[in-house]
Amino acid sequence: MGGQYRIKGDKYPRMRRPRRRGRLVVVTVASAAALGMIGWGTLQLIDVFTGGGGKASAAGPKADCEAGATPSATAADPAKLPAPGKITVNVFNATTRSGLAKQTADELKKRGFKIGDVGNATKEFDKKVKGTGLFLGPAASLNTSLPVLATQLGTAERRTDAARKNATVDLIIGDKFKELAKKADADKALAALAKPRPTPGASKNGC
Repeated sequence: MGGQYRIKGDKYPRMRRPRRRGRLVVVTVASAAALGMIGWGTLQLIDVFTGGGGKASAAGPKADCEAGATPSATAADPAKLPAPGKITVNVFNATTRSGLAKQTADELKKRGFKIGDVGNATKEFDKKVKGTGLFLGPAASLNTSLPVLATQLGTAERRTDAARKNATVDLIIGDKFKELAKKADADKALAALAKPRPTPGASKNGC
């Protein structure tokens, strides 16, 4: 070679390849990221095909019990509910239709209730009961006699009278009254009322 590119002397420059450390770092990071994405995608596919229920199954019945809803306790204690034969019912008619008090009292008697006074409602309630009826009893009857009597007319209102000294309860027939509940339905309601309720925290699967 000649001219300005002519090599002089007996030493030649070394021709080294440029270092590629930067490229190696980039390749390593990219590979790690790709492996991570593949692993994450695999886990997502497993979760999809298994329905995501692995944890619940692994935890066993105890975890399912803890997640279940807690039923509420009933206000009436079945052990304290009197039988119909121990409940004396006064039947009063607060409507303009005649004969309802006696007719209803007779039906309640057939269903095992004791009957007290039968007649028209007092001025306090006469023509003032707009619903199907009103059950009225002493304070102690709220969770004892009244729930039992209410199985015969579930739509009637319930009230207590703190001034009442005796244990009798009143059924005051209202404007929307047609008849008592069908005996079969009333018997089912009475049987259900007498069953002990689940204690708070218990569930149907025995947890």
